[in-house]
Amino acid sequence: MPHETAHRKVMASHLQRDAYLYIRQSSMGQVINNRESAIRQYDFRRQAVALGWPQEQIRIIDCDQGESGAVKDARDGFDRLVTDVSMGRAGIVMALEVSRLSRNSSDWHRLLEICAFTDTLVMDQDGLYELADFNDRLLLGLKGVTSEAELHVLKSRMQQGLRNKARRGELKVKLPTGLAYDPADRVVLDPNAEVQQAFRTFFEMFSRIGSAQGTVKEFRRRELLFPRRTNTGELIWAKLTHSLALGVLHNPRYAGAFCFGRHSCRTGIGGRKRYRSLSPDEWQVLIRDKHSGYITWEQYEQNTRKLTENARANGQDRRHGPPREGTALLQGIAICGVCGQRMTVSYHHRNKKKIPDYSCINDGVKTAGKRCQQIPGATIEQRISELVLEMVTPLNLRLAVDVRKEIECRLEEADKLRHQHVERARYEADLAKRRYMRADPDNRLVADVLEAEWNDRLRELADAQETYEKEREHDRNTLGEEEQRTIMELATDLPRLWNDPNTSSRDRKRIVRLLIEDVTILRSESTITLQVRFKGGAAKTLQVPVPLSGIDKYRTPPETLARIDELLDRHTCGQAADILNREKHMTGTGRAFTTLSVRHTCRRNRLLTRRQRLLQRGLVPPGNIARTLGIHIDAVAHWRRKGVLQAEPLDDNGHFMYCPPNTQLRHYIRDRQKYRSVTQAQRRPPNGEHHPTEQ
Repeated sequence: MPHETAHRKVMASHLQRDAYLYIRQSSMGQVINNRESAIRQYDFRRQAVALGWPQEQIRIIDCDQGESGAVKDARDGFDRLVTDVSMGRAGIVMALEVSRLSRNSSDWHRLLEICAFTDTLVMDQDGLYELADFNDRLLLGLKGVTSEAELHVLKSRMQQGLRNKARRGELKVKLPTGLAYDPADRVVLDPNAEVQQAFRTFFEMFSRIGSAQGTVKEFRRRELLFPRRTNTGELIWAKLTHSLALGVLHNPRYAGAFCFGRHSCRTGIGGRKRYRSLSPDEWQVLIRDKHSGYITWEQYEQNTRKLTENARANGQDRRHGPPREGTALLQGIAICGVCGQRMTVSYHHRNKKKIPDYSCINDGVKTAGKRCQQIPGATIEQRISELVLEMVTPLNLRLAVDVRKEIECRLEEADKLRHQHVERARYEADLAKRRYMRADPDNRLVADVLEAEWNDRLRELADAQETYEKEREHDRNTLGEEEQRTIMELATDLPRLWNDPNTSSRDRKRIVRLLIEDVTILRSESTITLQVRFKGGAAKTLQVPVPLSGIDKYRTPPETLARIDELLDRHTCGQAADILNREKHMTGTGRAFTTLSVRHTCRRNRLLTRRQRLLQRGLVPPGNIARTLGIHIDAVAHWRRKGVLQAEPLDDNGHFMYCPPNTQLRHYIRDRQKYRSVTQAQRRPPNGEHHPTEQ
């Protein structure tokens, strides 16, 4: 565009506002290496001076260096530019190329609309544009679309080249720790034997434990270090972490497979990228057995399957998970016989022991419904334990040999790995020593640093040696003759091994899972049905009685209640207690009977009391007899002792219930009362005289 035409578009209102120069390069590599491009962009401010802007009114925005123009959220400088333009502070927006401002059509056209509203000019190396002019606006719009299309074409060419090379398995990418390229660019195991041993120990330990977190704990318990490489490629040894363990287990390169496109990336609103892990069937490229690995592809699939099951076991899905803390043998393998879902485990305490309970809460969690089943686990687990002991008995001798060999193998591998740590520390100490010895002793600045480094390496060597000796002594004690004999005795006597207090619940669960796939539980009123499905596909049905509740467990036995009911017809509570004790009957709590316990048992079980039984037979209290015969209540006991009135004991305190007297007995008692009254009157002395015996 001619210089005169550009000057005609610049008005005094534009010059009163600031000129903004936007500078950006797409990557940090371009910022570091392409210095000429940066110089050209900074020199472009001369154009603003030529158009009439003073030097102090030129604002340079260069804080977006190393950011792509395809996104907006990561570019704070572009946001600042749009804000100042919308507030009318900018008279002109300058960039060496339109692609420097944006390679996103939505951001580019939004900037153009704001410039049109605020009467802001736009300038690049091809000319000056006034947004009020349709031709200038059309040209800038085409430039923005062309800039975005150019980026798409460049990316497409690069991606196609990568995919073609990846399909052949020849794409050279950064390898994980434990793998390296040889001089012919072939992938091989790390030449460091210590690194190889660490990875072999890791995979062997995970296959045995079945949990990434458990593997990390085992590394910590044995004080083993794990290798990893920094971004600069330096090999360092540190404690194994859970995230690092998961990364190793999910990486197919350790199985000798070349893969490409394991994750998909979608750009969302605001330019945010969302990554999603894909299954092996969705990977763009997968070439098995492409290079050497630490495990086979089948082992890799088994490990990832185990991690998936562990993750589901931590959620509400309750799938197969690794054996965890707790005493429940069927944790993770118990299935509800009503709805077919996995059952959860809860615990209650009894006599300072944790007792498991199995419950199906799936409907309760999803629909706020009732539980399908609530199963007490004590009797179930006792029956499963008996089943396991019955099945494993023929394999005891082989189990003893395998256990001993496995322990020896594990200890040898751990000892070898710790010895390699000592050798590495010794090599680094020797290397620091040689560096110090080659230094000029007169140059104290260098000599002091090298001497301090040598001392640090010597301390690390001493620590590694001390740890190695301590763990080796512990392993030697572990494999002593006494311990070996104990292993053999326990292995040949599996019931004692199973019931040994030192055997952890996790080990018992591992034994159960080696034999049993799952157990379907269905409860009826009186029995619990267990459908056991074994690993080989066979099945077995077990019947377990429903255990008594706390109240039922301490309830008096029915035969004892029947005996009490029979005795109370003829005996008092105290007499019945003596007879029950002689017949070896016990209360619900396992104690001997007393008068009070017999009385309470009748009340709790709604048995007729002794008084009610006598009343039903027609016997009446002594007060009724006294009123009927017209005599004093004390005379009733007198006639009972004389044998005139018939009575039966009410309790053990001397109280009786009486048979109602007949008419003849009534006349007899009345005649006796009259005769006694006459006799007493005749014996009474005359008026005013005293009886001789009274003087």
